[in-house]
Amino acid sequence: MLQLADVRTGYGRSEVIHGASIEVPSDGVAAVMGHNGAGKTTLLRAAVGLLKCSSGAVLFDGEDITRLRPSARVRRGLAYVPQGQQSFGQLTTMENLQVVADGRRGGAALIDEQLDLFPALRELLTRRAGLLSGGQRQQLAIARALITSPKVLILDEPTEGIQPSVVAEIEATITELTRRGDLGVLLVEQHIGFALEAAQRYYILEAGRVTHSGAGGSASESDVRAAMAI
Repeated sequence: MLQLADVRTGYGRSEVIHGASIEVPSDGVAAVMGHNGAGKTTLLRAAVGLLKCSSGAVLFDGEDITRLRPSARVRRGLAYVPQGQQSFGQLTTMENLQVVADGRRGGAALIDEQLDLFPALRELLTRRAGLLSGGQRQQLAIARALITSPKVLILDEPTEGIQPSVVAEIEATITELTRRGDLGVLLVEQHIGFALEAAQRYYILEAGRVTHSGAGGSASESDVRAAMAI
């Protein structure tokens, strides 16, 4: 389980997150929602170690990892897919996958697993990642993260700016992943319906503070929309 306990963080002297606490189940989804500028990405960056916490703690499987580097957090089982469908644009789809798989035990099998999850990528293995659509690059980014066999997958706006047909595929894959029972997901998502459908627990972030939280599921949608004044 990943837990952020009373975390404060920000950029330079500007504090953006003011004592936020969230918990990610070891076999389900915690969704973080909020308007643009609420601090959602900043919170995720603190979770993976890209930002230092000025106070509070980040706990993973009971271990305090607050002071660990991002690379050490990855080794313990955290994987992060930031916004923007990031990949190596000059490399092919397969080369992007191999960069992560090389040196890992069963690397070829790990690649095959991800291609089963994202079958559209099989037909694109020789294409440069820079020539893929936004949706295809996002599938590739998630596949690259999953090759590390994480315990917790952190996704920042995985459906942002992507064509609706691929959004549905990505949503279905995330839902399928969490049904395996061995993966926790921390999800920042603007699509409230999908976020709640996937999540066991939700958190609403407003101006760097968790203002509301509750059980996931579609029954909570009216509460979330009211809390976000949508």
